[in-house]
Amino acid sequence: MNWQGRRKSDNVEDQRNTEFSGGSGSSGNMLRLLPMAVKFLGFKGTAIAVVCLGLYGLFTGNLGSMLALLGLQQGPTKTQISSQPVQETAAEKQMVEFVSVVLADTEETWKALFQEKGKTYHEPRLVLFRNAVDSACGFADSATGPFYCPGDKKVYLDLSFFDQLQDRFNAPGDFAQAYVIAHEVGHHVQTLLGISSKVHAARKQMSKTESNKLLVRQELQADCFAGIWAYHAQTNRKLLQAGDVEEGLAAASAVGDDTLQKQQQGYVVPDSFTHGSAAQRVQWFKTGLQNGDLDSCNTFGKQ
Repeated sequence: MNWQGRRKSDNVEDQRNTEFSGGSGSSGNMLRLLPMAVKFLGFKGTAIAVVCLGLYGLFTGNLGSMLALLGLQQGPTKTQISSQPVQETAAEKQMVEFVSVVLADTEETWKALFQEKGKTYHEPRLVLFRNAVDSACGFADSATGPFYCPGDKKVYLDLSFFDQLQDRFNAPGDFAQAYVIAHEVGHHVQTLLGISSKVHAARKQMSKTESNKLLVRQELQADCFAGIWAYHAQTNRKLLQAGDVEEGLAAASAVGDDTLQKQQQGYVVPDSFTHGSAAQRVQWFKTGLQNGDLDSCNTFGKQ
């Protein structure tokens, strides 16, 4: 990606020096997200694949595992914020700059598209954290993966996830990382347009299977919105380089529910999908990338 030297967003909030008492974020056990949070992956960590009390698409798999987990660990009860500056390597410093540039570019895209619709785009904030974080949707640790919380209109990201994206999910490259950010910003767009609240209300009236299907449509639309950003980033600002699109498609495929379930448990349970199959995620990311238009991302109107 041609990102160096470009404008950086003022909406990056660095909480990497925040420490929590009453629980360990690095333990992989702390999770207390409330129903409206939406996240990039359908699985938490390497040992847990669950649906938790109808949480807004956070997980897929076995409910009992998460109930037991929540019973054992409710997370920290208070925080202690370090007064020391954030300690970071040169690589982390560059990554923070990269994230800030990508976020700024999404701001450019969505501000223009909202203006075309006669609307005002209210920019989200992106919170960087290490190990654990406290959001308006509750506490979460790094194993939760990147997520968006409508309660405070913030995207949450532990930079270590990008290492997992490369090493665990075999989706390397800066554009794969940008796709993750753009997907979560896509959930913010859904919130501003009133889509998320409608989905959440509708799911309360549905069976678990039908609820999951509707959630999949919401996640696929966020993938399509990520594609819209990529279209305008290239068309208007020439941000992409050769191979970037392939990196994005590889990332979309790597985090499909079927791909993750095969890795996690060796078999696929389509009725438990909450984010969409690899093929679906690739399809809708490509749809947004090819059209660059909001109207092309009506995942709710197509089977």
